[in-house]
Amino acid sequence: MSWLQSFFNIKSTYAQRKAYALGTIIQLRAYGRKSEKAIEEAVTRLNQIDDKMSYFKEDSEISKINKAAGVSPQVVSEETFLLLNTAVKYSELSQGAFDPTIRPLVNLWGIGSGFEDVPTKEEIDTTLKLINYEDIILDKSNNSVLLKTKGQSLDLGGIAKGYATDAVKNIFIRNNIKSGLIDLGGNIYALGGKQDGTPWRVGIQDPYAPRGGYIGVVTVKDKSVVTSGYYEKYYIKSGRTYHHIIDPRTGYPSESNLISATIISDKSLDGDGLSTGLYIMGVTKATKLIEAIPGVDAIFITNAKEVYTTSGIKNIFQLTNTEYKYINNPTSKGAEIIEIKN
Repeated sequence: MSWLQSFFNIKSTYAQRKAYALGTIIQLRAYGRKSEKAIEEAVTRLNQIDDKMSYFKEDSEISKINKAAGVSPQVVSEETFLLLNTAVKYSELSQGAFDPTIRPLVNLWGIGSGFEDVPTKEEIDTTLKLINYEDIILDKSNNSVLLKTKGQSLDLGGIAKGYATDAVKNIFIRNNIKSGLIDLGGNIYALGGKQDGTPWRVGIQDPYAPRGGYIGVVTVKDKSVVTSGYYEKYYIKSGRTYHHIIDPRTGYPSESNLISATIISDKSLDGDGLSTGLYIMGVTKATKLIEAIPGVDAIFITNAKEVYTTSGIKNIFQLTNTEYKYINNPTSKGAEIIEIKN
């Protein structure tokens, strides 16, 4: 085969796509003879998930549950039921720091909507009465879901992207894609390694820097990298910054010592389900929890510019920003792809 034939053969086994789904920009990259087919299937699948689980689509299954809150149970698809069941389990694991009934508080604060305002204590206290993951009544016998109280509202935005990322990964694998990158608005999955066999390099966003500024790099193969950080959405009023990560237990933006939590795991569902709750829990409790979960690791950044990592990550993480102090806890997570060329 001539070099020209080799060039066109390589090109024919590569495909990429940028699109919009799940309320974010998605970027898919795949290497393999079925790369075009795999990406086409993936985009279709993402839209299917969005149609079922979006809070913003009036005819989604989540919207139907919300409209019937306090009135009647709604029968949903098996995958929506299972994802809600998983969300409840992460709520229990985080002792309520992650809660899929958070939406009334999100609407009250409106951070990122362009209509932000600081609610009164009375407004927060009233809304807090609607926040309780234990009020999600799941009936496995017919896949029905009921919210106990009128006015309650589900939002799976804190976990649906992880579920969708894993769905895309499975489509890639079924199409014999050995190497690929899945980026659902910062939920990243690195399938295999790069074409030369080396791991993918994923940058961990510096919370105090513009997008593209990093505190360090993780090198990964067949891993999910998911980050929650205060810098993603916020607004400033009277000199005070209010970010979008609301603590469902207090009704206010989280005031833990963490400003970024990155989860590295085999399943993106785990990373998505854990990252927000761990951010709210703070570095000490979050580290202890992660160390108890096999196959899951974390990078935590505190407001003192300290970087903590769990025990399984020290060989794949490199701190590159000298403004931060690396503390490798012996007792013991926005990611962005920064190297995608082969």
